[in-house]
Amino acid sequence: MSEALAILQKYWKHDTFRSPQDEIIQSILDGKDTFGLMPTGGGKSICFQVPALMKNGICLVISPLVALMKDQVHRLQQLNIKAIALTGGIQSDEMIALLDNCEFGNYKFLYLSPERLQSDWILERIKNLPIKLIAVDEAHCVSQWGHDFRPAYLKIAKLKTHFPKVPFLALTASATQTVMDDVILQLGLEQPAIFKKSFARKNIAYMVFEVEDKLHRMGQILKKNPQPSIIYVRNRKSCSDTASQLQALGFKTTFYHGGLSVKEKEKNMGLWMKEEVQVMVATNAFGMGIDKANVKTVIHIHLPESMESYYQEAGRAGRNDEKAFAVLLTSPSDKIQAQSQFINVLPDKKILTQIYIKLCNYFRIAYGEGIDEQFSFNLNQFCQRYEFPTLKTFNAIQFLDRQGILSLSQEYSEKITMQFIIESKEVIRYMSLNPNEEPVILSLLRTYPGIYESQTTVNTALIAKKSNCEEPLVHSILEKLKERDIIDYHKKNNDATIIFNEIREDERTINRVSKYLENQNKQKVAQFESVLHYVNEKKVCKSKLILDYFGEKTKTDCGICSYCISKKAKPVDASLVSEKILALLKIQELDSREIQKLVKYSENDVIFALQNLLENDKIAIKTNNKYSLKSPPRPSPKGRE
Repeated sequence: MSEALAILQKYWKHDTFRSPQDEIIQSILDGKDTFGLMPTGGGKSICFQVPALMKNGICLVISPLVALMKDQVHRLQQLNIKAIALTGGIQSDEMIALLDNCEFGNYKFLYLSPERLQSDWILERIKNLPIKLIAVDEAHCVSQWGHDFRPAYLKIAKLKTHFPKVPFLALTASATQTVMDDVILQLGLEQPAIFKKSFARKNIAYMVFEVEDKLHRMGQILKKNPQPSIIYVRNRKSCSDTASQLQALGFKTTFYHGGLSVKEKEKNMGLWMKEEVQVMVATNAFGMGIDKANVKTVIHIHLPESMESYYQEAGRAGRNDEKAFAVLLTSPSDKIQAQSQFINVLPDKKILTQIYIKLCNYFRIAYGEGIDEQFSFNLNQFCQRYEFPTLKTFNAIQFLDRQGILSLSQEYSEKITMQFIIESKEVIRYMSLNPNEEPVILSLLRTYPGIYESQTTVNTALIAKKSNCEEPLVHSILEKLKERDIIDYHKKNNDATIIFNEIREDERTINRVSKYLENQNKQKVAQFESVLHYVNEKKVCKSKLILDYFGEKTKTDCGICSYCISKKAKPVDASLVSEKILALLKIQELDSREIQKLVKYSENDVIFALQNLLENDKIAIKTNNKYSLKSPPRPSPKGRE
């Protein structure tokens, strides 16, 4: 393993492998099929990237996560390792060019989505490549028993017949024994070596608090722990609102969500990574490729949709193995709000059929036609025309995407226009001083002759192809040219893109996949109920609950979660708390925060006492959220004799 360790040190600057990375790598080098169950953040990509660099030929990586594929390809390219990703939205001619590069250009990694294997010609091209390792990421998607089942994944087994001597590596962050057995069967893995990493994060204190004022509690936590923190919220509005509220309280804060431009994302990410701000408020769009070791606190102020996503997001705390906190703040209304967001928006078979038929009508696709046709798509306009609920429609189209019926590009393309604003001789001088940028600039000048005279629409994918570099690099160079006042540069977001992968067959199409929809909906409901169980269970260690969810049993309490801390705390005499509250309210009306400050008991003890007093009609709560003593009932007037 000395060569493997040398590669790890050279490219990733780590001195040792994490368990079970080294065992998985050795298993692959021995030519064995391998199954790796590793929690998010466990370093799954290292398990195939290192042995791939030790072997001649190409590592084929199959993954459904486009953002993650692009992130990994970008990181490998930064390390001067040749890698390509075949994602949705790439035209056939560009695809051919990329596969040519892969075949003749000494590439090491080819990333593609499972849906790409449904194209026979792509499969034929892959058969001609020197594939030496096949890695299947998010392997639970192969199983009908796993969440997010994708039928396209079943095509992977075909590769076994074409590459019988090539080792397969199946990787996932969440799989029960049933799912594992099914994945091994569906992929045709031959007596695979199985490696599991514990889901236990002994340095993370999992905390669940029911609070009246989430902002106040966030402020308390962030003040107590001034290190880098992440606050996860449910939507974009909450993202910017929460960031503003925390800034008003004096915390240096930025935010991150899918609606920001690439430039804004990079700027805000940079502020947080460099620790110019303490807090990053984010939606679940903030996740891919985040590797900051010293995050002290991760706070969720809304219920997550599943324990998988909660574990993943909470696990961004404490990567340096120092004590860290994963806090979930809840209130009584959270369940109803989360249910409306996660459960009530799930499409059933009836509305899925309606949406699919209307979608075909919208683009004027005749019955029996439509395969490989591509359209710009605006979700809001579509929903307005047919009076469909937006979230349910989006989920329905996402389901059709996962089933391979269509492909939805959620990466909104950008219309780019530009013009050179300095003389041609100055451009030539600039190229001589910046030879790395020369291929891109020359491609621009040769492709668009009028680019000196007027604003010209530029196809960055074409420029990337002609200059033999990756599209993100083209964008980066254009940004640099703009900053240096060499070009006038504008970009405008266009709509999403939909590609129909099958001919239109209306009910026949939906009937074929409806059982998967039912399974998905059942799975989503079960996932949500697991979150509620985690929140509501008051008599079990929170770390135990998480491990139990992932099928890992332990008899030992963690000793640091909210349950374990409450168990250690001395019991408080509830009647004593109530007496102190009543004494205070005799003097003046107070809100819960003022009461807690004055009685000096914990928030939970105060809330419990207030609830008891309300139930027993001792106090009342006013519209301004202040508590007051309840006037004793006046005696009824005695009847006249």
